[in-house]
Amino acid sequence: MKNNQKIAIIDYGAGNVKSIKNILLQLGAEPILTNDPEVLLGADKIIFPGQGHFAQCMEQLQQTGLDVVIKKVIAEGKHFLGICLGLQVLFDKSEEAEGVRGLSIFSGEVKKFTQGNIPQVGWNKISVVQNNSALTNDYFYFVNSYYVVPDDEKIISSKTEYHIDFCSSVKSGNVSAVQFHPEKSADAGISFFKKWLEE
Repeated sequence: MKNNQKIAIIDYGAGNVKSIKNILLQLGAEPILTNDPEVLLGADKIIFPGQGHFAQCMEQLQQTGLDVVIKKVIAEGKHFLGICLGLQVLFDKSEEAEGVRGLSIFSGEVKKFTQGNIPQVGWNKISVVQNNSALTNDYFYFVNSYYVVPDDEKIISSKTEYHIDFCSSVKSGNVSAVQFHPEKSADAGISFFKKWLEE
């Protein structure tokens, strides 16, 4: 891990923040849980562990001004990691919440699975499709009813099979985001966080 990095985890009232913080502490980082815009803007790396409903998440971000902060830290080139719903809200819209606009960091939409048990719950394998130093072809833990469909397939960093081949992570410049839960993925998740901290 790079020394003296300021790692901030966005605490907006939902998301598995304690598990993420504990893993980062285990890896020698000193993460801060915060919803303070100034702290986030002063951090070197930001993690957004979204959880819950697309519309409620966007409403909370807008009420707190965190939507503007997220766009700003990404525009400034800070390393940003979105997890689960923290991936989905980076896109334009979602079938989960018709008429609700996402952050539109990436063009595309979020679609609902139409086959199999919904949500998908459990371990599934990712297949890396572009160079992302934090990812390996390994099993990670998923809990999702929805998946992202980027307009630009070049940002897709991994795919996973669940009745269809779906995008399970994206990477573009300083932004990485994953549909799976690395904080619930045992050794594979710890390895993922370690490599992301070293980027």
